[in-house]
Amino acid sequence: MEELAPGTIAALCGLAGGAVLGFAARWGRFCTLGAIEDNVLAGNSLRLRMWGLAIAVGAIATYALHGSGLIDISQTFYLAAPTTLFASLIGSLIFGFGMSLVGTCGFGTLARIGGGDQKSIVTFLVMGITAYATLRGVGAYLRLGLGVPARNADQSTAGFAFLIERFTGLPVSIAGFVLAVLLAGFCLSSKALRQNVRFLITAVLVGLTIAFGWFATGVLAYDPFEPYPLESFTFSVPLGDALIYVMTMTGASLKFGIGAVAGVVIGAAITTLIQRHFRWEACDDAREMRRQMLGGVLMGFGGVTAFGCTVGQGLSAASALAYSAPVVLVGIYLGAWIGLHVLVHGSVLEPLKQVWPLGKRT
Repeated sequence: MEELAPGTIAALCGLAGGAVLGFAARWGRFCTLGAIEDNVLAGNSLRLRMWGLAIAVGAIATYALHGSGLIDISQTFYLAAPTTLFASLIGSLIFGFGMSLVGTCGFGTLARIGGGDQKSIVTFLVMGITAYATLRGVGAYLRLGLGVPARNADQSTAGFAFLIERFTGLPVSIAGFVLAVLLAGFCLSSKALRQNVRFLITAVLVGLTIAFGWFATGVLAYDPFEPYPLESFTFSVPLGDALIYVMTMTGASLKFGIGAVAGVVIGAAITTLIQRHFRWEACDDAREMRRQMLGGVLMGFGGVTAFGCTVGQGLSAASALAYSAPVVLVGIYLGAWIGLHVLVHGSVLEPLKQVWPLGKRT
C-alpha cells in the first residue's frame, strides 16, 4: 500500500478537526460575532468568556505539546513571521466590519452552509476569491503597502511565553501554561459559564481541536524529506485554496486548510440534520445580497492582511500566545462594534453620545 503524502495526511486531519469545529458552531453556538453581539447589544459576556476559555484550553494543550518536544511552536508563522501592528490593526478592523455585514465570520459562513444557508455560499465564494487575490494576486500590492514584514525585525520569537523566558529564564512551556491558566481562571470566574455545561464542553472541544491542528501538522504529517509547515485552523486563505483545488485538482496539492474547510461544512451539516434544524435559506432581497458580497470582500482582504481571521488569530495564534492575537481580536471587536451600530442605529454617533454626550452644555 502506497504511503500517504504529508499533505494528504494533514488534509484528513483537517477534515476531522473541522468536523468537530462545525459541530461546536451549531451545537455549542460557538460564534465570534454572536459573542460580540451579545456583549455589545445585550451586555452579556458569557459567550466571550467561552471563547476565552477555548483559547486557554488550546494554549495549555499547545504548550504541553511544545514542552514534550513533539512540536516546536516557535516554527509557526504566527511567531516566526508576525505581521506589523499597523497591518494587524487595519486588517482586523476591516475584517470585523465585514463580519458585521455578513452576520458571521469565515468559519461561521462554512457552518451556515452546512445548515442550508444558500446566501453563505455567495459569501464563501467572494471571500475565498478575495483572500486568494490578496495573498497572491492584485490585492497583494495593497496588502504589502501596509508594511507586512517577511520576518520579525529582531529575529526573535514573537510570543508572550518566549518573552517571559527571555526576561525571567522560566521555560517556555511553563510560562505558556501559567498564562493560559490565568486566562482560564478569569473566564471561569463567571458563575454563569461554570453552570453552562454545553458552553464548557464546547470550549474544551474547540481548544483541544486547535491543539490537535498543531499535533497533526507537526507530528502526524511530519516527513523530513517532504516538510510540511506547522499550522492549525484558520478560515481566510484556506477558503481560496479550497476553491483553487476544486478547479485545478490534478495540478494542486491537498493541504490541512482544504480539509478543514470541508470538515466544518460536513460537521455542521450532520449536526443540523440530527437536530432537525437544517433548512434552505436565501437572501430576502438585493440589499441583503449586497451586504453578503461586500462583507465577503472585506473579510477576505482583512483576514489575509491581519495574518488570520477570528479562528486563525483568535484561536490558533492565541493558543501559541502570539503578540498579534490580542491586537487582532481587539481590532475585530472594534470593527464589529462599528458595523453593528451602523446596522442598528444607522450611525456610530448614537452609541458614542451615550458615552460622550456631545453638544450638552451646563
